[in-house]
Amino acid sequence: MAARSIATLSLSFGLVSIPVKVYSATESSSSVSFNLLHSCGSRLKQQYVCIKEGVVVERADMVKGYEFDKDRYVTFTAAELKALEESARHTIDIISFIPLSAVDPIYYDKAYYLAPDKRGGKPYGLLIEAMRESGRCALARWVWKGKQLVVQVRPGAEGLILQQLLYADEVRSMKELDIERADITKPELQLALQLIDQISADSYDAADYKDDEKQRVLAAIDEKIAGKDIVVADPQAEPAGGQIIDLTEALRASLRKPATKGAAATAGATETTKPAAPATSEPKERKAAKRAGAAAGTSAEPVPVAEPARARARK
Repeated sequence: MAARSIATLSLSFGLVSIPVKVYSATESSSSVSFNLLHSCGSRLKQQYVCIKEGVVVERADMVKGYEFDKDRYVTFTAAELKALEESARHTIDIISFIPLSAVDPIYYDKAYYLAPDKRGGKPYGLLIEAMRESGRCALARWVWKGKQLVVQVRPGAEGLILQQLLYADEVRSMKELDIERADITKPELQLALQLIDQISADSYDAADYKDDEKQRVLAAIDEKIAGKDIVVADPQAEPAGGQIIDLTEALRASLRKPATKGAAATAGATETTKPAAPATSEPKERKAAKRAGAAAGTSAEPVPVAEPARARARK
């Protein structure tokens, strides 16, 4: 399925204007969600209740308001809200070009892709090559959905990336943490440097890493669908935290472990390529699991069966 743009804009700097389309660069698929059910097995429906009258309010009767004082609101009609959004300019205005490393990643927010629109291929390609040659990225302003954003436009492997940036007041200062300053000896520093060198890698490939915890939960769900119980792990089996250790000896012990350069980068891939727990995806076994649940008195009505873990993981 072809990607769909969320906006058509102009990327401008100086007297140059590049027509571009904006696409979402990321999608959320990290968590396993559970539905809220009644004890009878039916799903629950969310409702909005008026605090003053105690009655359920239908969506058609809802209005949006802004609280300007305690329990005092000014309300807006749908047309007024649309007028606020229409004040947005359809341009991304570049204000300066800065070194690629000038922005601390802690200020990174949502990322988007920019692709050239009609007749924008030549200036789009020229801007990418100029930024790559100069080692710089663009800092720009973009008004989107009623908010003025500061964004970074940088060259990626395939095209331009629009990175929304957080404002200074949206990032907390680490000075609030009151981090203890410890004295580090030269031997300790040398051992730490050796350990870093031992497990260093020269690149990062996101495809090498998988969400093992998500796969574990999905495998447990398949076991539950098959009629098996989920066994709670013994908390005493986990290593205890907060232990006082000899730092130097711990570093030396870490160095004695067999490791090669790049081991950290491939560890995720090695672990996650192991086959997951067998998923009971055969229809006959699914039906048997349903019958087992009905016999146990869990529900008299048929409950939709979730797809197996491997199928969900591919989505």
